[in-house]
Amino acid sequence: MSNRFTDLFGGFENERLQEAFADCEIKNVKISMEKKSIVIDAFFERLVTFNYIAKAEEILKERLMVNEVKIESQMPSECFSEGFYGSLIKETNLILAASTGFFEGSKCTFDGRVLFCELMHGGKDVLESIGAAERMSAIIKKRFSRNVEVVFTGKTEISIDDEQVTQMVKKSEEDNLRAKGIDPETVNQPKPTEHKIIEGIPLYMETAKPIYGNKITKNPRPLNEISPEDGSCVVWGDVFGFESRETRDGRSLIITFNITDGTYAYTCKVFEKKEDCDIIIKRVKNGVTIILRGDLRFDKFSGENVISPRAISIVDKIPKTDDAQEKRVELHLHSKMSMMDGVTDAKNLVKRAIDWGHKAIAITDHGVVQAYPEAVKAAGGKIKIIYGMEGYFMDDTDVSFEDWKKAKNKYFHQIILARNSIGLKNLYELITKSNLQYFHRRPIIPKSELIKHREGLIIGSACEAGELYRAIVEGKSDEEILKIASFYDYLEIQPCGNNEYMIRSEKFPHVNSVEDIQNFNRKVIHIADAVGKPVVATCDVHFLDPGDAKYRAILMAGQGFGDADQQAPLYFRNTQEMLDEFAYLGEDTAKEIVITNTNKIADMIEKIIPIPQGNFPPSLEGADEELTRLCWDKAKALYGDPVPEYVAKRLEKELTSIIKHGFGVLYMIAQKLVHNSEQHGYLVGSRGSVGSSYVANASGISEVNPLAPHYRCPKCRYNEFFLKGEVGSGYDLPPKDCPECGTPMARDGHDIPFETFLGFKGDKSPDIDLNFSGEYQSRAHRYTETLFGDGHVFKAGTIASVADKTAYGYVKKYLAERGQIVSKAEEDRLTIGCTGVKRTTGQHPGGMVVVPDAFDYSDFTPIQHPADDSKSDTKTTHFDFHALHDTILKLDNLGHDVPSLYKHLEDLTGIPAMDTDICDPKVYELVASTEPLGVTPEDIDCPLGTLSIPEMGTPFVIQMLLDTKPKNFSDLLQVSGLSHGTDVWLGNAKDLIADGICTISEVIGTRDNIMVYLMHKGVEPSVAFKIMEIVRKGNATKLLTQEHIDTMKENGVEQWYIDSCMKIKYMFPKAHAAAYVSAALRLGWYKIYYPLEYYAAFMTVRGDDIDAATVLKGRQAVKDLMADIKRRGKEALPKEQNMYPSLQVVNEMMARGVEFLPIDIYKSEATVYKIEDGKIRMPFGAMSGVGENAAIALANARQGVDEFVSIDDFAQRAGASSSVIEALKQVGAFGSLPETRQMSLFDM
Repeated sequence: MSNRFTDLFGGFENERLQEAFADCEIKNVKISMEKKSIVIDAFFERLVTFNYIAKAEEILKERLMVNEVKIESQMPSECFSEGFYGSLIKETNLILAASTGFFEGSKCTFDGRVLFCELMHGGKDVLESIGAAERMSAIIKKRFSRNVEVVFTGKTEISIDDEQVTQMVKKSEEDNLRAKGIDPETVNQPKPTEHKIIEGIPLYMETAKPIYGNKITKNPRPLNEISPEDGSCVVWGDVFGFESRETRDGRSLIITFNITDGTYAYTCKVFEKKEDCDIIIKRVKNGVTIILRGDLRFDKFSGENVISPRAISIVDKIPKTDDAQEKRVELHLHSKMSMMDGVTDAKNLVKRAIDWGHKAIAITDHGVVQAYPEAVKAAGGKIKIIYGMEGYFMDDTDVSFEDWKKAKNKYFHQIILARNSIGLKNLYELITKSNLQYFHRRPIIPKSELIKHREGLIIGSACEAGELYRAIVEGKSDEEILKIASFYDYLEIQPCGNNEYMIRSEKFPHVNSVEDIQNFNRKVIHIADAVGKPVVATCDVHFLDPGDAKYRAILMAGQGFGDADQQAPLYFRNTQEMLDEFAYLGEDTAKEIVITNTNKIADMIEKIIPIPQGNFPPSLEGADEELTRLCWDKAKALYGDPVPEYVAKRLEKELTSIIKHGFGVLYMIAQKLVHNSEQHGYLVGSRGSVGSSYVANASGISEVNPLAPHYRCPKCRYNEFFLKGEVGSGYDLPPKDCPECGTPMARDGHDIPFETFLGFKGDKSPDIDLNFSGEYQSRAHRYTETLFGDGHVFKAGTIASVADKTAYGYVKKYLAERGQIVSKAEEDRLTIGCTGVKRTTGQHPGGMVVVPDAFDYSDFTPIQHPADDSKSDTKTTHFDFHALHDTILKLDNLGHDVPSLYKHLEDLTGIPAMDTDICDPKVYELVASTEPLGVTPEDIDCPLGTLSIPEMGTPFVIQMLLDTKPKNFSDLLQVSGLSHGTDVWLGNAKDLIADGICTISEVIGTRDNIMVYLMHKGVEPSVAFKIMEIVRKGNATKLLTQEHIDTMKENGVEQWYIDSCMKIKYMFPKAHAAAYVSAALRLGWYKIYYPLEYYAAFMTVRGDDIDAATVLKGRQAVKDLMADIKRRGKEALPKEQNMYPSLQVVNEMMARGVEFLPIDIYKSEATVYKIEDGKIRMPFGAMSGVGENAAIALANARQGVDEFVSIDDFAQRAGASSSVIEALKQVGAFGSLPETRQMSLFDM
């Protein structure tokens, strides 16, 4: 069955829409017969915007005759850019209707980690209060699997003009109210200073403002108490999941939203004419609290009971406050970083403490400190964050850690608080040791290590799982208990409800009543008096409010806890609630432990920050000097001494900026990594815009030369530059002999401005991304460790949380196990509550973090193994790498196929990849026909010769090549840029070319082209740069001023060019395109002139998906299989669909006369396709179901053996399974080897 979107659901008449979905693959389809809805999980190879998705949903809904079609799009992480901003806003507004309008005219910048949204009309506080930033981050995570922090900047106050707009909106709303018979005065009345509180209803009822229907006079009931039999009912709730859509005739709206009061959740549905819905859409937004009157009735479209509102009022909710004159401090608190345990974000916990007027709050997650970055950001200087942890402690005084493990002894909990920066560093050291040296189901801290690192720490006795409390419960002697207590700096007790599980548990036979628990707490106080230690009362917070316990119950049930539904009241209590909890101790004692002592502990702790502020790059002695020397030496070697003025000015400009801003060391690190890889025979490719820097090229980091197109003589150094845009790339210059010495001259230079890499002022922090061979990547990582020393290089850590779908699975399982059927809105409410809780940790695929040699890792972060795998050799940062992005260096040493292909081709041909003729006309013929391959399009089922060539072999790009008919390197740069951009090809450049308005060489293909083109036209460089930045980020319609447009027109820029700028959402860097196209053409050169070697290398690196048995039957068998897959279309298996491109390549090579040799147990390699007698010998790994490790074992079986005695002998030596042996038999790998050893008389 095909997994191509258009194969399953059909194509689209709209050409742009068809192109957008051309390379879309379906990952999953969920069909609800009850709801008549379809949810499609779709993966796009490139950025596809919200408008295209929405349009496709609308078309499919009509085509399939269902109520709803939802396309859940996913795209590669590298596709996320500022070009997605418009789609992000639209999707955010759909989810959070309250955000609508605030983003009008806003603009964004993205630094690779943080998306800064500059607001033009204020509203920052509103957006933050409704969680817009978090929702936007979640959308990015969902669409791109990428963690991006969203930060709102710009205006926070409403300007005069904005106030005028607000008044106009207000007048419009009042007119609508009057048309419905509602007096606007009743809606806009000021909030009374004194409120009438109705027991059981957390609302200021007198603030209710009617916005739909008549005034509601009755008090609301809880949602979990209403039923369809009640008739009309009055309820209240917080709104979430607000959506609206037009009816088919376009005259009415169907508005749906969910409400929850914490007891339950229902969907509400309003069906009204458009004009009657305006005020609902404007006022009923996610996060708003409403009262409504309506009927709970069965809805046939959704297949469940929904509320049909007849009246809606906006109402103020009574906030939970801490009104105590003297307030407590919480010293024991868990966020979502307490793995599968805490269910509240650190920022919400911190916000609650700030709202309550608390002076401080502690963060003490289980065994980790990963919530610190979020907590310090949420604090914003308004509250002291106490950085701590609830650690897992074992006493190794009388037993070693290893013996303790074998004896399966208990560990205890304890609270560790950092008193100052020394303590914070020691805490990070303890976390590191507990993960790397003492991990045993949990990160364990031995007492001996705690003593060694105790300076600057405050140690608390923790909860009922603490060493002290357990000793009391177990009835140990006072002498033992006093000895235990004396180790701690303070002792801790908690509300009795926290420990009532002990009454139910058979593990505690002596705990039979609440009074017993109260007596344990009294005992702690008595012991504290005896040893002179303070006692503090804590909540042991695991969730914000009592109702949130349900979320924790669901997560715990999912982990197999049998008592998950008997949740302790581990919510964040205010001061009076805590005083009430401990009233049995007497007023004075309760105040002492709740208020006085918690404040004393807080006052002992200094204000510190968890991660140092500033940038701390690693040091390389003499980096600036070495970088300068390398660049000038290279420039002189290529262009002569003295260096031509143009080159010298460019080099001086770049070096001055790089060294001035401290970036020289980053360049030299990259240079050394590239140089080391090349020494081992593997070239390195550059990514992104680093190729815009001539220093990167001259120092050997990037293969892309960004200078103006030019000739240079390799013998006498004569050179000739083209500085007025006469030609787009040096590769497009005609061959020419040196006028000085007659030597054929080299051609180079792509005319890429430095500003696109480090900004117009050259102060933008460089992001140097490198593509290493996948075969060499691990060695590149090891060399990084060699370069900076052991203990200074670590893999970049990641944190994986419970995603929406996983949370939904937990909820469904929880409900099913209990036989509960709830509304879809309630399912959604519970799912949201379980989402975002830490599930595990991991590592970035190529990211390496470097700690400068003047510092220890513990100055920045603890260290751990990924996924708590104590057997792993990999060490990662404890903090998610995004938290460290602007502090210490992260190197992106990514694995890629092209450098691997180069290595194999160089080994097979003896011709260095960089010596291939990238200007060879026959190479360019590949993008126009199949003629250079000596085959016809019919022979290979493809009109061009670009199959298997990276960036040029996909159906989408092949069609682009057919449409654009590129003639030279510059044209191919344009195609590469257009294929990676958003709204630059479809509905833009494609139409311009098709209509004959311009050619491929004239359209806007890459971001740099704009700046270069405008400068060549005469536009001042800074203005050209500004226009480029506006356009490439998709902001032309908002930020391109009339002055900009007039400047362009005055310099001869045509209207079609300006119109094209207005459509662009995202543009690809020219340097990145140059690197991709250069690699493609070099590989194309090998493909033309060394077909045998090319296909052997290609199959070795990328030939995973072939059917060896079919291939060995010959070309006709391959063509028959291809035809069969094509004929069955969507009925073909996904594996077969994935195999088709590889079969196309196999068919092509066979059409060119290249043959395969069968797998042979004596001659085949493990995974390498080896050239033998002018043919290609298939490796063991070519067989279906044989992985790399198995293939290596098969190849290694012949070590030390001249001949195998039998198939059984081979199988035993290789450790091969019967299925693998059977597969080898089918492809004839054993030849005439007997099944078993045949003994004769002479063997005896």
